Amino acid sequence: MIRRYTGAEMGRLWSDQQKYDTWLRVEVAAVEAMARAGIVPADAARDIRERARFDLARIEEIEQVTQHDVIAFTTAVAEHVGPSARWLHFGLTSSDVVDTAQALQMRDACDLILQDLAGLMQAVRTRALEHRRTPMIGRTHGVHAEPMTFGLKLALWYAELDRDVERVRRARRVVAVGKLSGAVGTFAHLPPAIEADVCRSLGLEPAPVASQVIQRDRHAELQSALAIAASSLEKFALEIRGLQKTEIGEVEEPFGKGQKGSSAMPHKRNPVGCEQIVGLARLLRANAGAALENNALWHERDISHSSVERVILPDSFIALDHMLRRFTRIVADMIVYPDRMRENLERSRGVVFSGTVLLELARRGVSREQAYEWVQRNAMRSFSEACDFRALLLADRDIGGALTPSDIARAFDLGEQLRHVDHIFERVFQEVPV
Repeated sequence: MIRRYTGAEMGRLWSDQQKYDTWLRVEVAAVEAMARAGIVPADAARDIRERARFDLARIEEIEQVTQHDVIAFTTAVAEHVGPSARWLHFGLTSSDVVDTAQALQMRDACDLILQDLAGLMQAVRTRALEHRRTPMIGRTHGVHAEPMTFGLKLALWYAELDRDVERVRRARRVVAVGKLSGAVGTFAHLPPAIEADVCRSLGLEPAPVASQVIQRDRHAELQSALAIAASSLEKFALEIRGLQKTEIGEVEEPFGKGQKGSSAMPHKRNPVGCEQIVGLARLLRANAGAALENNALWHERDISHSSVERVILPDSFIALDHMLRRFTRIVADMIVYPDRMRENLERSRGVVFSGTVLLELARRGVSREQAYEWVQRNAMRSFSEACDFRALLLADRDIGGALTPSDIARAFDLGEQLRHVDHIFERVFQEVPV
């Protein structure tokens, strides 16, 4: 069953409430690890675990004065904890908390994206199997090339989505690291064992080495993976848009009852969903560029990356989540017109079989150069005179001297052209041959 939800999960994950909840989760994990190590009194750790909470409005009020969000957060939490709050944030620098918490958010956001990708892959697979043998014309340079099937086009999408999954999984592993190594990564105030304990409790790996921050090549890899996934959706959506052109009319994105396409032209059924996906892909590409810029910081850290990440991380995840869910609905409900595909396939009067005729002549001993000349002159005549290509070949003395009518007929056999479709499907979908 295709997973459908409103997107609220991803929005909540990047909300201020969730951000501070995750900061608090890291702070509590740190103080409990220090209590286990004998650095913090056990009763103080218990007080912090039981009493620590915050109010968003209070954090914002304090931040107006401090101009420092982490200090505003710890101050607001301390007001609820009481005297034991002197052990809150003990030995930590802001980035120990912020970067480790952000790793948790990125990891969980990747999990939602992976669920979205799985839902889209299921929808694409279903439609690919449905149209495994629905013939259509393949186009290169926008021009008729050779026959293919619509199912093959969708199988290609499926294989690319599978690569998108692998990229996001890898990026998830890369960003799922924490650090509690202090202001310049030297563990000057807390031993590495505390970091290891905290990361273990949070399900993260400790960064092998850090400065004041987790290094941003990790984040750049993540943003790049998200941008590539978005570019895949852009590619697929652009294809639907192209096939929905009135002059082609082979595929159409769903158009709901009561939906309107134009304020001026009541007849319009525009591919607005696909156009939205193409537009949003541009945003994710730009965000990936910003993430690459974030990798270079002064010395052990500056904060030029921080303001950027507050925008690009939630925006990229929320946008891609929306794109995946919307495109899943488009694929599941898109209208396919097999008769129109067949009509367009036949529109070029058979010239799309020219390559097969060329090979048949070569098999009969005609040089490739000579064969090409014979076939091309008939193809060009078919175009200019609107003649049937096969009829022209049958009437051509040079070609008739090398190929029999049955040879020519076999060159126009659509089943022969598509005889390996099942093999491709076996490779893409890991099917067991029947």
